[in-house]
This record gives sequence, structure tokens and C-alpha cells, in this order.
Amino acid sequence: MTTNQFPQITSKLFSHERLLWSGQPRQGLMFQVTDLFMVPFSLLWGGFALFWEYSVITSGAPLFFCLWGIPFVLIGLHMIGGRFFLEARQRAGTYYAVTSERILIVSGLFNSNLKSLDLKNLGEISLVEAKEGEGSIVFGNNPLATLFGGLSGLPGRMNMKTMTQFQSIAGAKQVFELIHQAKRMA
Repeated sequence: MTTNQFPQITSKLFSHERLLWSGQPRQGLMFQVTDLFMVPFSLLWGGFALFWEYSVITSGAPLFFCLWGIPFVLIGLHMIGGRFFLEARQRAGTYYAVTSERILIVSGLFNSNLKSLDLKNLGEISLVEAKEGEGSIVFGNNPLATLFGGLSGLPGRMNMKTMTQFQSIAGAKQVFELIHQAKRMA
């Protein structure tokens, strides 16, 4: 397990804090499980929006109707392909760290956001392993574990992207074990 010295992380450390591990999520375009639903839906949405806009423009409809369809076309184009590039850009600016005292997540598309979790008060930690040692570490209750078990688990009420997590990291199991060791030492 390697520890990279990202300036985005080292600049956030306290003077007495030791960096135990740092890394980033997998880079580039990623296809996720939620895309099994989103891809067909986005093709239907975008296809209908483009068809509607084309029909309105070629029929000589008033300008208002031509303008009305533009936001729907733009949303459709974003859902079809733009969101993949936006998510890749967000992951490129995301950095994770485990220190002797905290879990750090530095992220942000246009500005830098810091999320800091104190190891002493760290609650439940879940590991979701994928292929070749890659995986995600979820901090706090994992809504997938309580699907239909309460209001937070109802479909449409959970958002994997807003959960506090180390998403798609290499060597996830080793980092998971390191967090448990650091938590015991804190």
C-alpha cells in the first residue's frame, strides 16, 4: 500500500498529525451500477427532447416553443454523456487521507471542500469490495444495508454520491484495515 504526498492533503494536516495513507478514486470515465437504469432513461429523455425540438423547429412553431425545448435538450445531453465527464472531473479533484487522528476528504469542482471525520468519534465503517482489490469504504450507516428497512432506505431517498466514502480506491481492504488500526490507536 503506497502513500502519495498530495499537496491538497498535506496542506490540510495539523502540525502534530501523521499521514498514514492518501489516495484518489479511480480516474477516468466510470460506468456504475446506477447507470443500468440511467442510460436507458437518459436515451429516452434525450431522444424525446431532440425529437420534440426538431419537430417544433421544422413545423414553424412560434419562437416560444422553440426556446421551451432547449433546456430539456440540454438536460438530455447531460444525462446521456455529459454526466460521465463531469463525474470524472470531480473524481480528478478528489483526494482521500487517513491520518493518525482523522479521515480527510478533499473535493470540489470549482472550489475546495474539506470533510474531516475524527477517528475517536468514527461510527460504522463498511467495505464494498469490487474487482482486483478496488472498492469503496463507507463511513456511517450504509443505506444499501437497510434497503426497505426504514424511510432512509426507500428507493429514491438514498444518494450514493452524497454518502461520506472513499469511492473506488485501489487496495480498499488494506485501507479499511488501516482505518481500524488507526481508530484503535486514536
